Amino acid sequence: MIRSEILKDIAPILNGRLVVCNIGIPSQELHAIHDQASNFYMLGTMGLASSIGLGLALAQPKTVIAIDGDGSVLTNLGTLPTIANNVADNFILLIVDNGSYGSTGDQPTYAGMKTRLEDVAVACGCDNVISCKAEETATTLQAAIDSGRQTVIVCKCDSGNAKMPVITMDPVTIRDRFMGAVRA
Repeated sequence: MIRSEILKDIAPILNGRLVVCNIGIPSQELHAIHDQASNFYMLGTMGLASSIGLGLALAQPKTVIAIDGDGSVLTNLGTLPTIANNVADNFILLIVDNGSYGSTGDQPTYAGMKTRLEDVAVACGCDNVISCKAEETATTLQAAIDSGRQTVIVCKCDSGNAKMPVITMDPVTIRDRFMGAVRA
């Protein structure tokens, strides 16, 4: 199961929720599969979806789901201790771990080798860390939402990208419609 198939599975759960999605192809996939005003598509800031998601969760009461990749989290490892030390029980970080930098050509990441991001998150002090298989992601995500606890989910899946069109909305439009959803 690849990332786009996971996004299709979790789309009903994301409906109406605040979602911050990782750069590049993951955002393109989510946009094509389940576009909504409450999705914030990262267009050029690798490693910051989890940080932006946490900040948003700390600033308001709605549930925030940050969909990030293993490569992006590895690029910004400082996000995991920041999440651990700034608990927001309305925040869920879903790390889609395909062991590769999917948006730049599927080069292998260290998470596809020896590094286990779930162990890194625990070592950083994250209290509620769950690892799951790709086909368990929807159930695991719904359980995390229902728990009302800050949760880091590391979802293991196969590497690969679906052919999706480029997002044609400009960044200002993405920001403005997302901020409208935050305020609603």
